[in-house]
Amino acid sequence: MTSLKAKAERDDVQGPDGGWGWVLVGALFVSTSLVFGLMRGLGIFFVEFVQYFEESAQAISWISSTGLAAQQFFSPLAAALCNAYNTRLVVMTGGCLAGLGLILASQATCLVHLYLTMGIISGLGWGFVFTPMVATVMANFTRHRTLALGLAFSSIGISSFAFNPLFQLLVELYAWRGALLILGGLSLNIIACGALIRPQKRSKIPAKVDSESKSSCSAALRRVSSYLELSLLCERPYLTYTMAITLLNVGYFVPYFHLVAHSRQAGFSEYQAAFVMSAAGATDILGRIVSGWFSDLRHFRLIHLLSLWTTLAGLFIMLLPVSSLSGSYTALVVVSLLYGFCSGALTSLVFAVVPMVTGVERMMGGLGLLQMIESGAGLLGTPLSGLLKDVTGSYLASFMVAGSFVILGTLTMATLPHYFSRTDPPSPPRCSIQNKSEGLQPESERMNNLPSDENHKGAE
Repeated sequence: MTSLKAKAERDDVQGPDGGWGWVLVGALFVSTSLVFGLMRGLGIFFVEFVQYFEESAQAISWISSTGLAAQQFFSPLAAALCNAYNTRLVVMTGGCLAGLGLILASQATCLVHLYLTMGIISGLGWGFVFTPMVATVMANFTRHRTLALGLAFSSIGISSFAFNPLFQLLVELYAWRGALLILGGLSLNIIACGALIRPQKRSKIPAKVDSESKSSCSAALRRVSSYLELSLLCERPYLTYTMAITLLNVGYFVPYFHLVAHSRQAGFSEYQAAFVMSAAGATDILGRIVSGWFSDLRHFRLIHLLSLWTTLAGLFIMLLPVSSLSGSYTALVVVSLLYGFCSGALTSLVFAVVPMVTGVERMMGGLGLLQMIESGAGLLGTPLSGLLKDVTGSYLASFMVAGSFVILGTLTMATLPHYFSRTDPPSPPRCSIQNKSEGLQPESERMNNLPSDENHKGAE
């Protein structure tokens, strides 16, 4: 009897591990496809927009850049709304906004309309979807958390393969306006993914504050700060980890934008250049799944595995231009395959390490703030790479600098407390009793606790 009670207490601390969580993995798989898979496929519309609006390539490029920046910038707002209200409602609202932005974009008459619709409105919707869905899946797993994320994130590569020819076919059949209208309807399927999140009961404990404090400005600011988890910005481990991922983000996306152009400049044909990127995308999918499976074996700490994959990814980014200097297409393909595997392997680990730094209770806010801070780095990396190409005339310096930023991110991770320990440090303390009594229990904690509580009641 005592052993059963101890086991139940351990389960309560560790949280759930699977069950309905695998259904949520499927929901994250689909929703991620309709966010990042769709983002990657928007390049099909690039030529159509240039021809129709008769604008420069730089002006057209700001459409996708605005959408990506909005998705990351509004992530803290999504996390705050999930903590204050309900994750299910936030994700379903995000699905509506994502579809609405694309539907309105089909009626655009100038680039400003596309900036506002595909950029701001759809980007806001994507921000409301991605971070809450990732936090929800992680809250439903403990031992298999990294594998669950790896399986869900593999949809990005798979959808990239499927969406590019599909989008091209839609443009040929219905022109770009009809294609965007159809994609808007397709994005509304995110609403169904959000509906799969089980609604959680709000804490029924009344807030123990008097009427004067309720109406005070300081009380309101404290509540907003609690929902946004702004206290994380005063903690060294979180700031160090955020800085590391921000540096990583500066160089991470450079090959996705410039590898094909570099291959063409190296003298390879259009089809050969396209195959290089496709090959990297294929091993990217494999890397996400293999990394998730291997990480969950717990032979090594997650932060050490993340450091390994980021270091290798940085080295292979730097080797991409070197491999093609001799004119060897085989060498370029091999390095691209290795880069794709490592870049995919590190993706799920970036998110899986967050609850180890913040604790599960503050994971939602931690993910939101991380997304917002790293958004600037993602936008900086590609223009910096393009500037170096314009100055030097080749992509050699661009890839060297990009790989250096990735490795610099690894070195920054090494300054985390207990980094060189062979075992994980104790988990960060849970929310204080005072916060819980004020009804500020985060949504991620409610998701983590509810299944265990129900199981305990059933056992009794």
